[in-house]
Amino acid sequence: MSLRQMEYLVTVVEETSFTRAAEALHVTQSALSHQIKALEREVGGPLLERLPRGVRLTPMGRAFLPDAELAVRSARQARRAARAAAGAGGGELEIATVHGLAVGVLTEAVARMRQLHPRVTLRLREYATEEELRERMARGVADLAVGYRIEDWHGPCWEIGEERIVLVVPPDDPLCDRPGAQGEPVALEELADRGWVRCGMEPWIEGRPFVDLVCGRAGFVPHTALRVEHPTTAARMAAAGAGICLVSAHLTPALVPARQLVDIGPPWRRPLTAFCRSRPTGAAEAFLRVLRQEQPPGNRPG
Repeated sequence: MSLRQMEYLVTVVEETSFTRAAEALHVTQSALSHQIKALEREVGGPLLERLPRGVRLTPMGRAFLPDAELAVRSARQARRAARAAAGAGGGELEIATVHGLAVGVLTEAVARMRQLHPRVTLRLREYATEEELRERMARGVADLAVGYRIEDWHGPCWEIGEERIVLVVPPDDPLCDRPGAQGEPVALEELADRGWVRCGMEPWIEGRPFVDLVCGRAGFVPHTALRVEHPTTAARMAAAGAGICLVSAHLTPALVPARQLVDIGPPWRRPLTAFCRSRPTGAAEAFLRVLRQEQPPGNRPG
């Protein structure tokens, strides 16, 4: 089997479509299908199931994909590293992260990267959970990832700042009259009788959803008033009056009026980390520098 065949398979899986994959690879659909069928003959069975709309991996395909992805990503990264060492400009940079950071802390960094390096094409891959982000990065899905602190990651890691967790309350909530982030924070125990807006992308800590864990430690079981999928949706719903929710302060400026944001006491902060499988070069190294400079004052690592 060839690296090109594996790249064709990986691209079809990424695009979930032969049509879009052929466009991305600049080949005809017939040539793409021919190469996939040749790969399937070589491995001894079907790797993809053709559906009326899109494709999905067969059990054999799911077993084959991780090593194929790793080979393809390693080859692409090697080409980018070689061009960077030769001083070649432009190129591509693939960044992986979780959704909450993509729409929060990464927005200004990506915009700044585009200003400084307009010839670099950026691709952002978003994942629902930290576990999925880590698993995909271990398979080489991107050049650089931005997530939370990983204690046993075997590649290079850099702390790039921290995430502050704040409380969003309805517009008529009594807590709106407190100074919030500028004054006395609220103790979690004061929130035992409130309805919570919960997020499907809520992180799990010590084997439990974060809100269940911290409320349990405060001596109560949170009452879930509403469940949504995305943290941005949770913040907007809470701000409109559906309940209260915990959200990253990075997400709030464009979503929630300042008077509806309240700090939790003691403060909750999570370290933010950039990590990758090998020492970054070229565009990845440049983006890492941007990340370390773009953190708001007080959130930058020392």
